[in-house]
Amino acid sequence: MTSSNNLRVNEQRLAERLEDLAVIGRGDQGGLIRVAYTDADLKGREYAIRQMGEAALEVSVDAAGNILGRRAGSGAALPPILFGSHIDSVPEGGNYDGSLGSLASIECAHALEDAGLVTRHPLEIVIFANEEGGLTGSRAMVGEFLSSELDQVSQSGFTHREGIKRLGGDPDNLPQARRKPGTVKAYLELHVEQGGILEESGITIGVVEGIVGIRCEEVTIEGEANHAGTTPMARRKDALLVASKVIQSVNETATSTPGTQVATVGRIEVLPGAPNIIPGQVVMTIEVRDLSQQKIEALTERMITKAKSFAREAGVKIRVRQSSDNLAAPTDPVMRHLVEESARALGLSFRYMPSGAGHDAQNLARIAPVGMIFVPSVGGISHSPEEHTRHQDLTHGANVLLGTILRVDAGPKL
Repeated sequence: MTSSNNLRVNEQRLAERLEDLAVIGRGDQGGLIRVAYTDADLKGREYAIRQMGEAALEVSVDAAGNILGRRAGSGAALPPILFGSHIDSVPEGGNYDGSLGSLASIECAHALEDAGLVTRHPLEIVIFANEEGGLTGSRAMVGEFLSSELDQVSQSGFTHREGIKRLGGDPDNLPQARRKPGTVKAYLELHVEQGGILEESGITIGVVEGIVGIRCEEVTIEGEANHAGTTPMARRKDALLVASKVIQSVNETATSTPGTQVATVGRIEVLPGAPNIIPGQVVMTIEVRDLSQQKIEALTERMITKAKSFAREAGVKIRVRQSSDNLAAPTDPVMRHLVEESARALGLSFRYMPSGAGHDAQNLARIAPVGMIFVPSVGGISHSPEEHTRHQDLTHGANVLLGTILRVDAGPKL
């Protein structure tokens, strides 16, 4: 291996960097408002670039606005090991979502620099642009962000074209940001869990098995709006009554099937929406998530079949439209093993688990072997000012990341 087994990150330096970044974009309610493309995002990126410079990284910004910090390896012809995350936030977000993976990656490079150790593979730290607004930077890196999306308005109020320019990118030449399969040795991402499984089970490290697929269907139920006082119960065609049966059925289907799948009716619109009118139309969503794409499709089909059955029984019409379908992205088996080895070497407890949230890693899985590392979120809280991970766990995660990078560099066949 290219490094001493005793190499560790600088815990104090990592903690200070996280605290410094957490001040940038702090809102009145205590949460981060470092939304992509905003002034706060730009200031956060400026801070990250300065930290890359302190770690002796060669910094650049690609056409999609992704920040890249490169450290040369001894094997110049070898493909780089890529690792990182993002620093943009949701409105009123927390201190660690994305920020941990980004700053811990810089710290890993800094630790190597302090020790005077050179890896065989070049190392590239990446801070992806606009993760929270649709994984824009990582989608561009794998060639899946379309030029037709550039003029769509983002959450910041800027179009993606305007936003990418603000970040120093070149939206008119997005293909320049693309990496082809085989040009990256591997991609690693450290992240807070954003759930309560690790903390509840007293486990320090999550070895991520994959990022779940997400299938969302929009269901429209057409009943008959009528007077709520003069229409007898037996003559009603109540769209909301049918929708309530669908909601219950979605929950029953998900909970009665073995596995870790989840299903949610997260949006429902009732029309006309007056207390004295029988609901004539309901528009609702059914979202299913799981690591198995086959299971997602099977469960969704069962849910839709039941929904159509309820509609027929009630004499109402139903339309179903797929609104989105993000494919599941399993992590690489060898990468999982290397994360596990790194945790074992540090004497840390670990468990294999899926990621129920989306991450840039799911896109990088299109072009390279991917590994992900989770650390506990206190109370399972994320996307909130209350998001918190203990400093010791932050350091453990960073050290597992460092150990895994060095194991990948040692040359396993991926």
